Amino acid sequence: MGVLQEIEQLVTPSLPLLSLNHVSFICKNVAQSAKFYQDVLGFVLIRRPSSFSFEGAWLFNYGIGIHLLQCNSTTDIKQKPSVINPKDNHISFQCTDIELVKSRLQEMGMKHVSAIVEEGGIKVDQLFFHDPDGYMIEICNCENLPVLPISACPLKKPQSYMDSNKII
Repeated sequence: MGVLQEIEQLVTPSLPLLSLNHVSFICKNVAQSAKFYQDVLGFVLIRRPSSFSFEGAWLFNYGIGIHLLQCNSTTDIKQKPSVINPKDNHISFQCTDIELVKSRLQEMGMKHVSAIVEEGGIKVDQLFFHDPDGYMIEICNCENLPVLPISACPLKKPQSYMDSNKII
């Protein structure tokens, strides 16, 4: 079996899924968060169904949506972290020019951290920062790193991943 066939088998979902549609975030201030996603990341406000009984905003770009939901109470939202930790939950966007992104973040006064991942001579640059509610965003040139099924890699396969489909 060829590598492409193995990848197709691995990515064939057990459910009839097509793609990521949207991510949803609870916000302290929907207007402030919507402005951030428009001004910093280039998302566009789109029409949101009027049948919702709570405040929110829908944005769209790059083939995905971001849904912002007004919190009921500020205690519903965790405190914005004072430190940017790349190992925290985050959403990630690929970019065409990491240096331009870094420059724009600096111009906007956005606190961010940089990281580099290297594998087999291939380098991936990453930038991490928070939105107004503390959700982490990564901007990267991750397309530099090829997507290879574990079976095609010469490294020892991590047993914990290989056993994850077994019922305990």
